Amino acid sequence: MIRVIFVLFFLWLVKPIFGQEIDTDLLTIKKRMDAVQQFSATVIFDLDVPFIRMPTKSAKITYSKGEKMGFSSTDFVMLPKRGLDFSMSEIFKYPFITVDRGTEKRKGLLLKVVNVIPTDKRSDLAMATLYMDVQAKRIVESEINTRKDGSYILLMSYASNKDILPNYVETTFAIERLKIPFNFMGKDTKIDRKKMRAMETKTGKIKMQIKDYRIKQH
Repeated sequence: MIRVIFVLFFLWLVKPIFGQEIDTDLLTIKKRMDAVQQFSATVIFDLDVPFIRMPTKSAKITYSKGEKMGFSSTDFVMLPKRGLDFSMSEIFKYPFITVDRGTEKRKGLLLKVVNVIPTDKRSDLAMATLYMDVQAKRIVESEINTRKDGSYILLMSYASNKDILPNYVETTFAIERLKIPFNFMGKDTKIDRKKMRAMETKTGKIKMQIKDYRIKQH
């Protein structure tokens, strides 16, 4: 959060110079993503939390351009609202500015890093840091900082070089920000509450395997 505040302060100082600049590589990726009008798929969930034992579960996901991803499942009563939407629609919903943060190497790939900052107060996001594979024209990692629901990180893998939608997504989040009563995870979920209370930092991961895509593009 300190880093986010620093970046936002920096942007305030340099806004007269950089306020209108939008990263061209990000716009290229956004154009590819905007071409996806609708999609649906099956997602397999695995929860990686030290004090929770939950069997693998599945759900159906649907997406229409301009809307958030929807999830439906008989295994869950409720799913978290944050951290599972890999369509990035929330990032581009309102006007934004970008700041080039240089490059970083991840898993053998040289990735371009940009900060995306919404300029509309209606946005729930404070800032997003995107790691872009410029050659493949897609996002492979994002760190999302929200105004009210903390932050989370999404790591995305793809089945082939031409795909714009991932076949695997891993979300890292803070448990206390998940805002879901544990009983909503299903009766087959076991919780070690003693271990949970003993942990100073409660973080976890949701691992999603996505398959059986049906994609409508223009």
